[in-house]
Amino acid sequence: MASFGWKRKIGEKVSKATSQQFEAEAADDTSQVEDEEDNWVHAAKRRKEVLLEDCLRKSKQLKEEGANLAENSRYREAIRKWDEALQLTPDDATLYEMKSQVLMLLHEMFPAVHAAEMAIRRNPRSWDAWQTLGRAQLGLGEIALAIRSFQVSLHIFPMNPEVWKEDLSWARKLHEHKEKATKTEALQALAREATQEPIPDYDFESDEIVAVCAAIAEKEKALSEAKSVVIVSASGAVETVTEKENCATTPDDTIFIRAR
Repeated sequence: MASFGWKRKIGEKVSKATSQQFEAEAADDTSQVEDEEDNWVHAAKRRKEVLLEDCLRKSKQLKEEGANLAENSRYREAIRKWDEALQLTPDDATLYEMKSQVLMLLHEMFPAVHAAEMAIRRNPRSWDAWQTLGRAQLGLGEIALAIRSFQVSLHIFPMNPEVWKEDLSWARKLHEHKEKATKTEALQALAREATQEPIPDYDFESDEIVAVCAAIAEKEKALSEAKSVVIVSASGAVETVTEKENCATTPDDTIFIRAR
């Protein structure tokens, strides 16, 4: 029967120098892998930066092209350029604000308000975006909202004379005119109600009303007892005949037209 003896561990006779050399080589390999990983991360980051720079450069070019088109009254083409730029830089509030201005020139007020609101979402501190929003709201007749937008614009940039002297002043005048018109309409409605003659309160059971109703009934009864009939014969003779309502006589064959 075979017996199992103790086995020596593998590597027991490996010298200390060989072990140190192995550890050094392993450390070199690890550092090399780490360097390769660092290089890959750096390269990926650099590619991302280059791509972002390309997007910004292309978006800026499209923005300028759209501005030139808008100055030449080619508004639809300008909007298409800015939409392309927004695909590259969707957080550019200036693009939305410029688009809102052009949409107002095209009398498309609802899209203009939406574009201005998008600009404010991306940059709430943009005083010109608030100014553009106020103008678009005026185009919709939302005077109170427009006044608020102009006030926010002035709060951000108090030294802007255009908003103060033109936009806000005009909006307040419109608001006062609207209030006066509303008050005038209310007063006119009250005046019409006051001048209307009240409906008389008739006593339908009084003796006078009963007598009038009886007289009308008698007159209608007398008219219904006799009826006038116009008879046109085949020869062309016209004859007016008064007949009783219950008359049983029938016209002969010479009757051509019978009219009442």
